Amino acid sequence: MSLLPIFLKLDNRPGLLVGAGTVALDKIGSLLQTGLRLHVVAPQAHAGIRRLAAEGQLEWIERIFEPADLDGNFVVIAATDDRQVNAAVYQGALDRGILCNSVDDIPHCDFFFGSVVRRGGLQIAISTAGESPALAQRLRREIDEQLPADLGPWLAELGQLRHEVLANHPRGEERKLLLHQLAQRQLCDSPLCATRQLARAPLESGKVHLVGAGPGDPDLLTVKALRLIQSASVILHDDLVAPAILDLAPLHAVVVNVGKRCGVKSITQEEIHALMIEHAQAGRSVVRLKSGDPLLFGRAAEEMAALTAADIPFEVVPGVSAAFAAAAAVGCSLTSRHAASSVVFSTGHHAQSHDHAALPGRENSTRVVYMPGRDLRLLAREWLSEGLPPELPCALVSHAGQPGQQVLHTTLGALDSAASVPAPSLLLAGWALGAASPALRTAANDVPVSA
Repeated sequence: MSLLPIFLKLDNRPGLLVGAGTVALDKIGSLLQTGLRLHVVAPQAHAGIRRLAAEGQLEWIERIFEPADLDGNFVVIAATDDRQVNAAVYQGALDRGILCNSVDDIPHCDFFFGSVVRRGGLQIAISTAGESPALAQRLRREIDEQLPADLGPWLAELGQLRHEVLANHPRGEERKLLLHQLAQRQLCDSPLCATRQLARAPLESGKVHLVGAGPGDPDLLTVKALRLIQSASVILHDDLVAPAILDLAPLHAVVVNVGKRCGVKSITQEEIHALMIEHAQAGRSVVRLKSGDPLLFGRAAEEMAALTAADIPFEVVPGVSAAFAAAAAVGCSLTSRHAASSVVFSTGHHAQSHDHAALPGRENSTRVVYMPGRDLRLLAREWLSEGLPPELPCALVSHAGQPGQQVLHTTLGALDSAASVPAPSLLLAGWALGAASPALRTAANDVPVSA
């Protein structure tokens, strides 16, 4: 059964509740909170319902149900202990086009009561389509425990600020972005509150953010990166950006893959520049989403130069590099003070062509090679020819920081015969790897270890 979750405005509308026992009393509390003008029909009534009627919060009609009681009502609830009466109420409501809920009788329900968590104007309703109200209540308790107690007052303040934004800023992508940004921030009563100042400041026209998506785990995104992704108008992403991160984009965002994989380009770099500039000039908020950190092997220099030449404002948002996720997977410090005094970052191509022998203390550096490729024989020969020892610890890390992460421990001498790991991968090499926990490393026997 596919249900549409909606929130009805019932204030000052007429509603009928047939039945006045304990079950009916359970429904009345939530109904009265809506401002519904509630009429209760039943020959007998629970003491609590009698009290509410005496206080004028509802009208109790002391007799058995009659079909004419349905006329003119917006919603109807059947809550008697007589299934035939409940069925008659439902059929009468159906004939009149009135929404009806027959308690604990799924076939005779047009809608269901959800278990609701409330914080002021915020309501979170959970429905199991009538299958297990107990499960819905359990989930309500769990959600209730996680929400801040002051969420209601904050929402009220945010609502007032939203009305200011709508009144003072023209409709457009930048206003939409601003509203999303405000929903991520704290509010205070001070006139110097940074969030209030942001809401009242002039809107900035189209802007590009070069954002680091990290190694692939959404939990490793920076708070700022998450906020920008969730409020972007346009996302231009690398091929290696994980689907779980792209799923965070708003439904209205234009999401375009502008990456390349295994050297195969789907778009030229110049076309990427043109897309960024075109969308920014149209006043849109553009996120250029790059795996890892945008300033590390991401051609960010060319993109910043193109944006500068086009007079487009931009900002760089750093990300967690896959190198750090790989080191975490291996369980080593890249700069262990007893084993490594520096770190050298390179790609597979540059690792083979640069003169590392000219680097001081080359044996005391931890080497990180992005995109090392599947054939590591040439790289191993280059490093051995530099004088690096065959027993130098190495590790190949596949899908660092992602669910499919794998780690393969080996040595430089055995690197040329090491088993390949799925791309994307990184190669770590250096004595710092030997300082890792024994539980996280193997002897140099090329045994893969899932991390």
